Formats: sequence, structure tokens, C-alpha cells
Amino acid sequence: MARELFGTGKILIGVIHLLPLPGSPRWNGNLKSVMNRAKMEAGILQDGGAQGVIVENFGDSPFRTGRVDPETVAAMTLAVEHVRGAVSIPVGINMLRNDAISALGVAVATGSEFIRVNVHYGVMATDEGIVEGEAHETTRRRRSLNADVQILADVLVKHAEPMGQKDIGLVAQETTRRALADGLIVSGPATGQPTNSFDVSVVRRAVPDGFVLVGSGINDHNVWRILEHADGAIVGTSLKKEGIVTNPVDPERVSRLAEIFASMP
Repeated sequence: MARELFGTGKILIGVIHLLPLPGSPRWNGNLKSVMNRAKMEAGILQDGGAQGVIVENFGDSPFRTGRVDPETVAAMTLAVEHVRGAVSIPVGINMLRNDAISALGVAVATGSEFIRVNVHYGVMATDEGIVEGEAHETTRRRRSLNADVQILADVLVKHAEPMGQKDIGLVAQETTRRALADGLIVSGPATGQPTNSFDVSVVRRAVPDGFVLVGSGINDHNVWRILEHADGAIVGTSLKKEGIVTNPVDPERVSRLAEIFASMP
């Protein structure tokens, strides 16, 4: 069902890395500038050929490991509403570091189509501390809200090390079959770092009929190799001006990568 959200061919989902939100260490007091940049980047991504966008509170680092603050939820809801008003493609939410319940709430309130959950199933040692998956709670909350929101879950997420099962194929199967994720994301070790194409192939073999995305490190030079066994990718860093994650989205980079995606079988 997740595959049906985005259409045919290789899927390009662009990332909108929000500027710092209220309550975060680098919040500058200007919410209007956050909203304006989010709207602008959403438009650039759609016009450049992306089939979806995902909104992240990326500027709020260092991140909490549990529930985010109410002001973060409020600002994220406002930002996503601005993005939805600017595009007609599917919109997703990633509430960093791992607040799937708040992300789900924002998605329901704004009519968004999907969420990304960094640790949906299992336990990971991360930069911010120990993060435990809450698939039991997220899936029950989704059911109680009668929400048609797709859960795209990372498999052994970046910036983290597993505290249990390390077999990425088995984790992929359990995240889908036991934790009820609608799609899987395979990433490299850190933001902007290339995903290991072998890891993608292992996940594909483990869930041959599953929806699999690459979650980091895709660029013009490695896209053909890394995407061979994936349905598409979530791309952030390489779409920014000069390839720097904190810079604004670059229209030329978006169009160039989207053209490559469109040419792939």
C-alpha cells in the first residue's frame, strides 16, 4: 500500500530540514522564517520532480529520545500545514529523534500520508542515548484513530548501533511481519553517508515483496548502484546547495537527480 502512494518508477522523496523550532537550543524567535523556507523548499522539490516530501525537525538537535515538547508538536503541525498548502504530492513527518506518536498526531491533524520512524522495533544505542521501539503503541494508536497513515520504518537506523539482533535481513522481516511497518528504510552510518548497496540487497531478499527505500547518501554518482534493489530513496543532503545539509534546497540538484530517477527501470 505504501508503494501506491507515490506512483510508478523509482521514487524520489525530498527532505525538508526545518530550521530550529521553538524550545530548541538554536531557536531564533522567528517562526515566520521557518515556515517561509519550508514552503519554498517544498515547492522546489515538487517542481523539480520529487514524488514526495518529508518534513523533519532537523534543526532541533541535540534531540530528545522520548516525547518532544508540546511547542515542538505545535510548530511541526504548522510547518507541515504550510508544506501541504504548497504541494500536491504526498507529505510525511519524521519527529526526531524517535517520537512516532507525535509524528502520527501531526499526520492525522494535517491529513499527511506517512511518517518515518527511526526505531520502530528493537533497541538501539544512539548518539542521544538508548532508544526503544514502540511499535506496539504506534500501531495501536493508529488503529484507534482510524488513520490511513503509512509507517516507514528504518532498519538498523543511522547514528546508532543495535543492542540486539544485528542480522539486517532478520530485522527487516520482523519489522515488517511483527511490527507491522508498511515500508522499510535502509541507511548508511550517518546523515549524508552512502548506504551500503549490499545491505539493500539483503533487505530485498528478506522481504521480496516489501516496499524498500534507501535512507541516506544518494547522489548523482552512486544512485544506479545503490538503488538497484530499492523502490526509491529519501534524499536530503545531496539536494542542498553545495551538498551541505544545512543549506537551502538547490533547484538544479533536484531536477538533475529526479531526471536520473525517472530514467531508471
